Amino acid sequence: MAQGPCTHVSMSIDPGQHPRIGISFCASINRARARVLESGRPYLVLESDEADVTVSTTGAGPITAEDLDIARQIFNAAARYLADCERIHAEQAQACDSAA
Repeated sequence: MAQGPCTHVSMSIDPGQHPRIGISFCASINRARARVLESGRPYLVLESDEADVTVSTTGAGPITAEDLDIARQIFNAAARYLADCERIHAEQAQACDSAA
């Protein structure tokens, strides 16, 4: 069943634990961009009408090996997401052509 665009935000706060915030974009991302601040700190932003999510390096200090690892994970996950979207879109177009 198809649904309209949505953004879902949840927060859980458990005693003795760090607060946890979850944000789910369901086809409502308007823009994704990456920039570098004047300070030299890179960041990535996913924007929708309802929320913005910004990812940046640890603290305001030098870029760490862990920062590089996370950036690679984001890159690989985005490449996989693109490949899956392209594949499914092609399958849907083919199904529509077959039905016509």
